[in-house]
Amino acid sequence: MGRGPYSYREDPAVPAFPDDRSLVLFDGDCALCSGSARKMLKADRAGVFRLAPTQSALGQALLAHYGVNPEDPSTMLLIQDGVARERSDAVLAIAAQLPAPYRWAIIGRIVPQFIRDRLYDFVACRRRRFPGSTWCALPPAGVDLKDRVLG
Repeated sequence: MGRGPYSYREDPAVPAFPDDRSLVLFDGDCALCSGSARKMLKADRAGVFRLAPTQSALGQALLAHYGVNPEDPSTMLLIQDGVARERSDAVLAIAAQLPAPYRWAIIGRIVPQFIRDRLYDFVACRRRRFPGSTWCALPPAGVDLKDRVLG
């Protein structure tokens, strides 16, 4: 992950995309991840985040750029101010930008990162066991997807 800010702009394999807001890559084939993405869209009334499924051309190119295996349980990736974050750091950075009660999750920063990441990995390794549907392009009630979902 040790790439400089906005390094993907110089990578010809990464399609151009609007990067004036944070981008969250999520597993669109995972019910837990898709449900979380839909909740994030609904809670993010200010439009701070854009989303893209890791299965999209953009998602695949960004995962490859940052050296993240798409089959790895930590496939959720946050690109904020041109810098990529993953695992528990990404989750906490997202929570910090959302309104309460989601924002309250930042209390998790007091837990050492290696412990947070182990908990994240525990859930991530079991994420496909959660029942439900996968990513659906239908927006949550009251949310316009225009300019919010890429790929």
